[in-house]
Amino acid sequence: MKIILASNNKNKLREIREILEPSGIEVVSQAEAGADIEVEENGKTFAENAFLKAKAVYEMTGLPVLADDSGLEIEALDGAPGVYSARYAPEGQRKAKVLAEMKDIPDEKRTADFACCICYIDGQGREHYFEGKCFGKIGYENRGTNGFGYDPIFMYGGKSFAELTAEEKNKVSHRALALKKLKEYFVK
Repeated sequence: MKIILASNNKNKLREIREILEPSGIEVVSQAEAGADIEVEENGKTFAENAFLKAKAVYEMTGLPVLADDSGLEIEALDGAPGVYSARYAPEGQRKAKVLAEMKDIPDEKRTADFACCICYIDGQGREHYFEGKCFGKIGYENRGTNGFGYDPIFMYGGKSFAELTAEEKNKVSHRALALKKLKEYFVK
């Protein structure tokens, strides 16, 4: 089975391939499928943004597509950055902005989660949604060199997501949990 990922994010593509390809699902980027577009993510929810990306690539290719939208939700910041995670600050400044906003927040109030919604559009154009959440805390500094995005400041147990190996992260991450539900859908 072949699915187009409605993204050109190399880190996201690698992570999704690591999770789906052992199940016999080949994942190609939208660029590899000839859908060289940039979709404006102006939805108010992760599901809406995932749908916008999947729909655009499906309309160009007519092939099965999956898109995910995910982000960091911090309780002390009323759920921010949320759906604006990728646009919360200029590239390279997002983690610093979160850490600055959290500097006076005590440990017990640093709870956060990574949320993910996957929209899968099958070969007949039907939409299917799969969600996953991973709960943790916001750390006090960047830790680790693995992962991407907010991973160095998101603490899961005693480690940041960026300190986990890909194998460890792919067992517990928000995206892995949503992709597990997608894989279960294919087995039905």
